[in-house]
Amino acid sequence: MKRDTPFTLLTNGTALSWADVPEWPLAEFLRNVGAELGRGERLSSFFGVPEGDALRLVAVLAFDAGNTLAVGRSQSFSGSFPALTATHAQAHLFEREIWEQHGVVPENHPWLKPVRKDHGAGPAVGDFFRVDGREIHEVAVGPVHAGIIEPGHFRFQCAGEEVLHLEIALGFQHRGVEEAIAGGPHRATVYQMETVAGDTTIGHATAYANALEALAGTEAPLRAQWLRAIALELERLANHTGDLGALAGDVAFLPTASACGKIRGDFLNLTALLCGNRFGRGLVRPGGCLLDGDTERLSQLRKRLETALAEVQQAAAWLWDAASVRTRFEHTGHLHAKQAAAIGLVGPAARACGLVRDVRFDHPTGWHRFAQVPVSVWPDGDVFARARVRWLEIQRSGDFLREQLDAVPEGETMSSLPALAPNSLAVALVEGWRGEVCHVALTGADGKLRRYKITDPSFHNWTGLALALRGQAISDFPLCNKSFNLSYCGFDL
Repeated sequence: MKRDTPFTLLTNGTALSWADVPEWPLAEFLRNVGAELGRGERLSSFFGVPEGDALRLVAVLAFDAGNTLAVGRSQSFSGSFPALTATHAQAHLFEREIWEQHGVVPENHPWLKPVRKDHGAGPAVGDFFRVDGREIHEVAVGPVHAGIIEPGHFRFQCAGEEVLHLEIALGFQHRGVEEAIAGGPHRATVYQMETVAGDTTIGHATAYANALEALAGTEAPLRAQWLRAIALELERLANHTGDLGALAGDVAFLPTASACGKIRGDFLNLTALLCGNRFGRGLVRPGGCLLDGDTERLSQLRKRLETALAEVQQAAAWLWDAASVRTRFEHTGHLHAKQAAAIGLVGPAARACGLVRDVRFDHPTGWHRFAQVPVSVWPDGDVFARARVRWLEIQRSGDFLREQLDAVPEGETMSSLPALAPNSLAVALVEGWRGEVCHVALTGADGKLRRYKITDPSFHNWTGLALALRGQAISDFPLCNKSFNLSYCGFDL
């Protein structure tokens, strides 16, 4: 469904000349972006491209209903720009990031502070929002946590046990991924892509491969696209199963917690069977897939898949049949659909609020153009809904894999990658297990990567966790946190 828009439209996994990206004076560019957001469109990426001492802003909007993407850019400027955040909340973190990375100030931004690091060498903690009152107290959690997990800081403003406000500060890992990519692709680039978020190796590696293939004007062989889809759904199965077990553990329901911990490992081992690595490293490359599954291994994968799916079915049945679990899950960590839409929530967290939002459905690319996975939606927006969406997706990913492994395509898995087109921009979206992975690649006159922007789904969704905690008991935080299960490293690029 096309409609009138000043932006240039393109489909997922395609490229266009930088000269064909419409350019407006800064104020007009921001008005155009704001107008599209006001119509209910979604901000997939919003970032700066340096030009000498000046900067251009680039926006990538997702027109989900029309299965298209829209891109536009501002003329170069310096100093400051009028913030969109006051009227369009999903621009909030993007504008803070632009200020942090390039030093231009989003004027009238309601809460301007660093996203990942201050303008010195420290983490992005800065000032915290505070609630005043005689009975108000503040609780600080992290950045060092009790488990072997990555660092993140949570600051709660509480009245007794009730959370009035939660502010999340990340940026304790200054990894410099985007800066390292500039001037590439380098020999190390593909390995960096596989570790943007290690539990989303297939998601990020596929987005990177799709972006480079678009810039090269080529496409991976069909069998390679099939292998990528198989690996992507195995990645989803492993992580959703692990999350169901972790949610069960948070409410001390040990049967499902114990079983899912083991079954998650079984799904990871299926990925290892496919490519030799439990997280899928070494499989996806620009131009196709480095490895392939022979008939015997694929037959073994199919057989072991059935065993794992049957076991997770039983583990989930225990979970849903337990009244104690439903009592803790239902009406806990509620997020309204309007809130989810306003902040640009993606993935299972968005679908658990009733939003029909899934790249595999809205912007299909690769093998998902030929084989659809039904969108799993639940309307309630609470912990139960987020758990239930995961369970629906486990079932539907299982059905997808059964169907695909029963009809294996023939052909090559790797093709040579031509040189990248100079002065061109490509956009690649992939529905990772947490939600939309967005990669935007821009080449310079030499065909090298001039700017590479990565938006992990966690970048959109951490704000959702903060909103879900409002009005909850602080003791519900671990459960709410696990129901989102967001990535620190995917955020701390």
